[in-house]
Amino acid sequence: MTNIEAISKGKIKMLSGYHLAGADLSGAELADTDLSQANLSGANLAGANLQRAILRANLRGADLSGADLRGADLRNADLRGVYFGNAQVGDSSFGGAFLAGATLGNLDLSGVDFRGADLRAVNLARAILHHADLSHANLSGADLSGADLEEAILNGAVMRGANLTGANLLCAAIEDTVWDGALLDRACLQGTPLEG
Repeated sequence: MTNIEAISKGKIKMLSGYHLAGADLSGAELADTDLSQANLSGANLAGANLQRAILRANLRGADLSGADLRGADLRNADLRGVYFGNAQVGDSSFGGAFLAGATLGNLDLSGVDFRGADLRAVNLARAILHHADLSHANLSGADLSGADLEEAILNGAVMRGANLTGANLLCAAIEDTVWDGALLDRACLQGTPLEG
């Protein structure tokens, strides 16, 4: 059995610092695996089980479509350009992560922690972000069109040039949020200081 086969079958749980750039780990069983400081740039993790995994790693350009990331620790991870299509991310932490240019549109991101994350030019169109914590995140140029940010925490976030056309910001916390050039056409602002 090769190392990749053993890793895919979940036989190796301590992968901290491993070099797995470009590896095909699609459908891999990596729940509860420590991948901190691993290089997974460009890796195929489509459909992988990464529940509760420690993914504070380089995942730049990786494919995480259909992956199960529930409860995963992605704090400070390099997730630039990552494709998350149909991934499950409930209870995950993306605090301080670099997600610039990532695709998270149409996902249920309710309650997810994005505090201080770099979300510049990220695709969050039609994403569900109920109670998500985006405080002090940089969402400059992000696409949040049609996103549901009901009761989301956006305190201190930078929304410069973000597209929030048709977004729902009902009762969102927006203290000290920077809105310069943000598009708020048809956005629901009820229960926020922007209402009216």
